Amino acid sequence: MDGNGRWAQRRHLPRVAGHRAGVDAARETIETCARLGIDALTLYAFSAENWRRPRAEINFLMSLLREYLRKELPVIHGNNIRLSVIGRSEELPAGVREDIERGMELTAKNSGMRLVVALNYGSRAELVDAFNAVLQETRSRATNGELDGLRITEEMISEHLYTAGLPDPDLLIRTSGEQRVSNFLLWQIAYAEIYVTDVLWPDFDRAHLLAALVDYQRRERRYGGLGRAEKTGRD
Repeated sequence: MDGNGRWAQRRHLPRVAGHRAGVDAARETIETCARLGIDALTLYAFSAENWRRPRAEINFLMSLLREYLRKELPVIHGNNIRLSVIGRSEELPAGVREDIERGMELTAKNSGMRLVVALNYGSRAELVDAFNAVLQETRSRATNGELDGLRITEEMISEHLYTAGLPDPDLLIRTSGEQRVSNFLLWQIAYAEIYVTDVLWPDFDRAHLLAALVDYQRRERRYGGLGRAEKTGRD
């Protein structure tokens, strides 16, 4: 969800105004995806690198997150959406952690769309945590702490990622024209389709989301195999 700061700058507004406008775009995206029956939606809300921003902006983002949870949680719960959070949440402020835990507990039994919010998230950190978890689990089962013959598989890694139990993404949408994935779900998006739009996140509305989904539906996913034209000999 990129472009909040540039959206505000173009309107001669403080950056925080862009973040607040971005909340409206998030709300519309969540509602639309839930109505379309999409299984899971992940929003990259705060990266591990975002701690480098000015302290005042970080404090505002954390307060905005708490405000959003308090206002929107009843709606999320009422729409049968299950809230999850990925990232090193233990490093977040105590109040934020409490609000997150309350939201996840309230929606834990919901059977609708999985709404995943990436907070203090970085994919490299996720992989490090996954590998360490695999090693710790293996050591606990090993005789005398020996790890001879240890063989790590893709399944083992997937089972220890923050996203364990979630489907890998089919589509990655990148707003504001950025041509990079920014340390986001690097393992999980191995075969995801990527859609880049120049639209800044606060301006990303239902029409833009539907345009991304229509573009995705037109694509042919090969997963390393041959396309339909190649199988039939057509160029």
